[in-house]
Amino acid sequence: MLSVWRTPGMPQLGLLSVVGFAGYAALLAVAPLWAIRGGASEAGGGLVNGVLLGATVLAQLLVPRALAAFGTRRVLAAGLLLLGLPAPAYLLSDGLAWVLALSALRGVGFGVLTVTGSAAAAHLVDPARRGRAIGAYGLAVAVPNLLLLPASVPLAEGLGFAWVFWIAALPVLGVPAALGLGAVLRDLGHDRPAPATSRAGRPDPRTLLVMVPPILVLFAVTMAGGGLLTFAPLLAGPTTAMALLLGMGLTATLARWLVGHVADRHGASRFLAPLLVVAAAATAGCAWAVHHRHPVALVVAATVLGISYGALQNLTLVAAFAAAGPGRIPVASAGWNIGFDAGTASGAMLVGALAASWSFPVAFVVMAAVLLATVLVTPFPRRLSARTQLSSGQAP
Repeated sequence: MLSVWRTPGMPQLGLLSVVGFAGYAALLAVAPLWAIRGGASEAGGGLVNGVLLGATVLAQLLVPRALAAFGTRRVLAAGLLLLGLPAPAYLLSDGLAWVLALSALRGVGFGVLTVTGSAAAAHLVDPARRGRAIGAYGLAVAVPNLLLLPASVPLAEGLGFAWVFWIAALPVLGVPAALGLGAVLRDLGHDRPAPATSRAGRPDPRTLLVMVPPILVLFAVTMAGGGLLTFAPLLAGPTTAMALLLGMGLTATLARWLVGHVADRHGASRFLAPLLVVAAAATAGCAWAVHHRHPVALVVAATVLGISYGALQNLTLVAAFAAAGPGRIPVASAGWNIGFDAGTASGAMLVGALAASWSFPVAFVVMAAVLLATVLVTPFPRRLSARTQLSSGQAP
């Protein structure tokens, strides 16, 4: 499975993904803390990542058309610069307005990186190896998250915020790799700017329709995962929370990587329903463990949830690309990334609201029910793709 890294363009994609997501992960917890240290309230601190993700989603909506108009090299290089260059500028002020402005810029850069990265992973290989390429890309994305998300706050408090802000500037180092990746994609015929009158990069109703089922599956599992990851420190003591985050993070990373080979051999859609059931059972297990205050069971349930959480990220992206067709890869990538971010944010908000009104066990039972209900949409990706291919004169 490591052989996919020998594909032209994949080393560049891996490098820019590692440094790009390092810049994102380093400040996810530190930027809100910096604003709070500067006098902002907890609500103001929460607004920092809200602005970041809001700008991310807005950028993701526009990236397909930007890629069609300007090509990968320019768009991706600009995204990495927007993500990395503002990071050291946090040192100029800890005022909330300044922090929010920089977070918005970084959110735009992150939106460019996410859409362009996953689309490039699909473009660099033939469809028969797409699952493995997406798995390898997912591994490159996950490593900085695993290392920097838990380490960033202790590093800021121990060595100073400046260290973390400069680490968050790492995306700038990915610009040469972005230029090299763009050259490879251009040679493959995927990076030629379209004329201004072209409709390339613009979603059409057919593409949006066939992408709905896999993105709904992604939305459901990221709701559950986002809710658990957000409130892990409130569900148990610090040691249990750390073990939970580590266990879920490791299994999600490995599952997202390893399931790619399975998807290439057997298809992605057939595994969506079983993995949703596993995710529902694991989420219900989290509810039981929190209710009975059983830390070991909570860590085990979260670790099992990580398997579905990671595997479904790969499989839904493969299914979305297959459903949308080769000419709509950037649009499918944008839709998938928006589904991921929206699911994560919605899960955090819904679990928080349900926990405030009732309890965390009730909140996770509701998440488990949502996962089970989503099983109903899993038969549709292949049917919709086959119908739309037939209607357009393609062989299914």
